[in-house]
Amino acid sequence: MKNILVIGMGRCGTHLARKMQELGNDVMIVDKDEEVIEELAPLFTDSYIGDCTNEGVIRSLGVNNFDICFVCIGENFQSSLEITALLKDMKAKYVVSKANRDIQARFLKSVGADEVVYPEREIAEKLAVRFNADNVYDYIQLTDDYSIFEIPVVPSWVGKSVLQVNVRREYNVNIIAIKHGEVLKPLPGGDYIFTPDDHLVVIGKSSDVFRLTSKK
Repeated sequence: MKNILVIGMGRCGTHLARKMQELGNDVMIVDKDEEVIEELAPLFTDSYIGDCTNEGVIRSLGVNNFDICFVCIGENFQSSLEITALLKDMKAKYVVSKANRDIQARFLKSVGADEVVYPEREIAEKLAVRFNADNVYDYIQLTDDYSIFEIPVVPSWVGKSVLQVNVRREYNVNIIAIKHGEVLKPLPGGDYIFTPDDHLVVIGKSSDVFRLTSKK
């Protein structure tokens, strides 16, 4: 369990705070909009109404007690920059700030952000990759070259074993799990027989996986 501070309760901050709490963390939310906090306060253990560009507000939060501080302000980049700098000045352990553009990320890094994220860009890129191919259910990028994909079983593989198909040699793709409904079977052996409803969780280059998803 971690102690989490989320500053800025727009769509990104709200979804983040709710998920972090759902995962068992202690979450404190902060926003300068009183109505926003009044609406969300019943959902969280701690909430605070305040303008975090004010040094006194940041100091009152005791930011050095949080494992991670998220700055999720999207509309006012100047405020995001000031808050990030103040958090680091107040000895915050780890600050993750939201950016919309590369130039914003550079400025946030320059004032001390430990990590900068691009939620909108990341969602857009994930959607683009997912819908680029007809048969991609999910996708996680690992590096510029390699990703993890969830794809349907190739129809011609049904009734055959992993060993018979020889995916690694033929397609340069590794099967790391088989998903059947809600059941996940990690690292299937060579004797596993594919069924029509199988989803394959594979790792490989995007070009190789797309070539595989186009196979009948």
